Amino acid sequence: RHRCPHKPTRIYDNGQQPCLTTEYVEKYPKYSNISPPRSLKPKQEYQVHRGKMEGITTFKSDYLPYDIVKRPFRVQEEYKPKMGEIELGTTYQKDYNAHKIQPVTLVRPLERTHTTGGKLDTIPTYQDDYRSWEIQRREPSKVEHMYHPPTEKFGNSTTFQDDFVPRELNPRQSFKPPCVAKLSDVPFNGTTSHRTSYIAHQLEPKFVRPKEEYKPSNKPFEDLTTHRNDFKGLPGQLAKSCKPENAKVGSNAYFDEITEFQDRFQPWLVSLPEVRKAKEYVPPPGNMDFNSTSHLDYVKHEISPAVPIRPVSNSRRTNAPFQGNTTTKEDFKAWSSCRQEIIKKQQEIPKPTGKFYDLTTFKSHYIPHQIIPAQSFKPVHAIVPNSTPFQNETMYRTEYTPKKQEICPANYPSPPGYVYVNTDSHGHRFFRQLTPEFSESTSNPIPKEVVIVS
Repeated sequence: RHRCPHKPTRIYDNGQQPCLTTEYVEKYPKYSNISPPRSLKPKQEYQVHRGKMEGITTFKSDYLPYDIVKRPFRVQEEYKPKMGEIELGTTYQKDYNAHKIQPVTLVRPLERTHTTGGKLDTIPTYQDDYRSWEIQRREPSKVEHMYHPPTEKFGNSTTFQDDFVPRELNPRQSFKPPCVAKLSDVPFNGTTSHRTSYIAHQLEPKFVRPKEEYKPSNKPFEDLTTHRNDFKGLPGQLAKSCKPENAKVGSNAYFDEITEFQDRFQPWLVSLPEVRKAKEYVPPPGNMDFNSTSHLDYVKHEISPAVPIRPVSNSRRTNAPFQGNTTTKEDFKAWSSCRQEIIKKQQEIPKPTGKFYDLTTFKSHYIPHQIIPAQSFKPVHAIVPNSTPFQNETMYRTEYTPKKQEICPANYPSPPGYVYVNTDSHGHRFFRQLTPEFSESTSNPIPKEVVIVS
């Protein structure tokens, strides 16, 4: 029996998995290696504009700068306080009547304590129902294994004891100079360039910029804007599109209009559908009355505009100037302050003289040694030629026997020498072949049935 290479499918039954074997795959004629036609669609590439860009905009060409004039400053009038006293009486003080208030009595009931002098002697249900039982402890059934230490001495040595040879530690000699600071006999000179070169100067008085007086402009305000000046309502030209032209790409090659669908499709005679004629519109006789019930019954009334219910404002305007004196301005007055000078200390340490002694402990104690490179014991990478021929025979080359590749009969749509029997519910087709076989006792051939499943 041939094993089906496809997944188990069901064609005639309602199976969950689809069948991968179709009629198109079996009957599709295979052609030679023909590459698909190339696409003539233009590539979506950005076409760079080759022209030069002008940096002039409508704002740069139309904008005209004007001289900015400051707004006139309004002089405030002097505040004059009113004479007389302020009446501090309110409607609440006049209309409110004071009442005597008594403390609120509590409505909470009195606590009642129910206590008796008798002793409470009760037994709970758990203590009455539960009774302790005398349980004896079970003896463990574990077998005791007493450890007996060996009497003979353990004389096996380890690999570390056999291989390790104790040696004396010889510490390496340190060439590091001793970290001892050398004290100098010269006294320390702590003078700096700032102490020697600094000269105290007297501060000049701070420059106060005089306040500019406002000078109003005598020219009238020009409220003409660039939009009013430039826009005249003339029809302008539409902006040109920078989109490339949609040129049709053609080919001079001969177009083969024959397709697989045209080869296999057979046209059928189809009758044209009947066209239903629409009825002509006949307008109704007479004139149309456009009057509606709302138009006939509506009576127009003369309505006056609504009067606002806004209350009359009782704002009092006075011409007296505002008195801006406060207790803070009167009590806290500005004091004249001057900048504090820098406090300098007197020079106690004189500036050092002479040449700088730049010899370090490393320079004084360092002894240069000659470097001897370590000898390399790496073998020389040289190829030694060999006169003997290379033996390239393998077990695969000596023992391999080429065999003829046999094609499985199930790969054919109709296997040669086989007879089609039936197709089961899984979509497998069964074939049968009668082959002669000779028995040992007789020389007559015996027919044998062979089944192939595809």
